[in-house]
Amino acid sequence: MSLTIESEEIELLAERLAAVTHVNKAEAVRMALSNELQRREASLPLAERIKPLLDRIDSYPSTGLEADKAFFDSLNDE
Repeated sequence: MSLTIESEEIELLAERLAAVTHVNKAEAVRMALSNELQRREASLPLAERIKPLLDRIDSYPSTGLEADKAFFDSLNDE
């Protein structure tokens, strides 16, 4: 699959990034897109970032058992 972007500004930006990072233009564009996605994902509120994890935890059925000090001590044979 290929991507064609006909924009002189984007071409210049890709060339500049490629020059300072010593990679080709395709790699410079990949890096820029990857970094922007990471930046946006990191800027999400914590509640939104951990929601998939909390949903996964909530999907397990409750055992009805209480995890108290005695329970944790029993895991360590104390």
